[in-house]
Amino acid sequence: MLYGIAAATAALLFTAALSALLRMFALRLGVVERRRVRPVPLLGGVAVVVGTAFVAGIGDWTDVAPLGPEAERVLMAAIGVAVLGLAGDLWAVPLAVRVAGVVGAAALTVPYDELGLPAGVLAVAWIVLVVHAFDSLDHADGVMGTVGVITAFALSGCAAAELMDGLAALLSVLAAALTGFLMHGWPPARIVPGRCGALFAGFVLASAVVLVQAGREVGPGLGGGFALTAVASADAVLVLVSRRRAGRPPLRSAPDHLVHRLRRVGLTRQGAVVVIGVAAFAGVVVGLLIDLGWVGAGVAWWVAGAVALVAVVGAVRPVPRPRRPYPIPSPGARGEAAHGCGAPRPPYRPERPRPRAPGGLMGAGRG
Repeated sequence: MLYGIAAATAALLFTAALSALLRMFALRLGVVERRRVRPVPLLGGVAVVVGTAFVAGIGDWTDVAPLGPEAERVLMAAIGVAVLGLAGDLWAVPLAVRVAGVVGAAALTVPYDELGLPAGVLAVAWIVLVVHAFDSLDHADGVMGTVGVITAFALSGCAAAELMDGLAALLSVLAAALTGFLMHGWPPARIVPGRCGALFAGFVLASAVVLVQAGREVGPGLGGGFALTAVASADAVLVLVSRRRAGRPPLRSAPDHLVHRLRRVGLTRQGAVVVIGVAAFAGVVVGLLIDLGWVGAGVAWWVAGAVALVAVVGAVRPVPRPRRPYPIPSPGARGEAAHGCGAPRPPYRPERPRPRAPGGLMGAGRG
C-alpha cells in the first residue's frame, strides 16, 4: 500500500518535471505540431514512457513490487511500440509499418494458452484497433490523457481483483504518469503526447484488458472489455461512419471527431474534455462492475447502444466547417472611446485594399 502511494507520487512528479524539460528541447529542436494555428511541442509521450518505465522498473528491480512475466512483456512491447510512434512523430512513417509493428508487439503479449489460437488472433486484431483508436484521440488537447488516466485506474482495480498484482502496479504507475503529463497537456496544452505517448498508453491499456479478461467467460469478458474502452471505440466508429457517408478518405485527418462536435455545440475546450472524461468514467464503471460480477454482462449492451447512437447521430448530422475568427481590434482603435462606454462594439471587418489605377494620382511617380 505504501509502495503504491510512493510509486504513484514519484511517477506523477517525475513525468511532470520531465515534460517541462522536454518541452524546452522540443521547442529548440523544432519538434512541434501545429494546433489551432500555434506550434505545440510533441515530446510529451517520451516523458510518459520514461516515467512509467523508470518507476515500474525500479519496483521490479528492487523486488518491492515485481511486475511478473506478463506485465514485463506488456511493458517491453509497449516501449517498442512507443519507439515506433516516436519515429512517426519525427519522420513520415507509413501507416502499414505502424500497424505491422503493433501487430508484432500484440502477438507477443496475448495469452494463447488461455484463449486458444483463434481467440488469440482476434485478441491481436482487437488490440491493434484499440491502440489506433487511442492514437486517434490525440487530435485535441487533453483528450487522450484524460481517457487514459480514467481507463488505467479502472483497469488497475480489475487487475487487483484478479490477483494480478504486477499488472495492477504497472497500470497504477501509468495512470500517475499520465496525470503528471496532464499538468502540462490540459487545454490549452503546452506539450502534447504525439503518437509516441498515444500508442504507448493505448497498447498498455488494450493488452491489460486482454490479460484481465482472458480467464473469464466469453460474455463477461467481451462485455467488460468493450465497456472499458467505450469512448475510444465510439470516437473511432463515429469518424469512420461519418467520413464514409460524406465520401471522404477514412484515414485523412479532419475536424470531425467527438470533441470537435462538442466544441461546435458550444462547449469550451476544457468543457469538451470534461464531458468526454465523464463518458469514459461511466464506461469504465460499467466494465469494472461486470468484471467484479456485481452486474451481468448484458449491461454492456447499453454501452454498445450508446456508442451506436453516437455514431448514427454523428453520421446523419453533417459537420459544419469551422468559421475563421477575425482579429480582435485594439481598444484604442475600435474601443469604448469611439463608440461610448456602454455601446456594443460593431463586428470587425478587415478593409479590402483598393486597386491601384494604372495612371492618374494613384499611378503617378511609378515609372
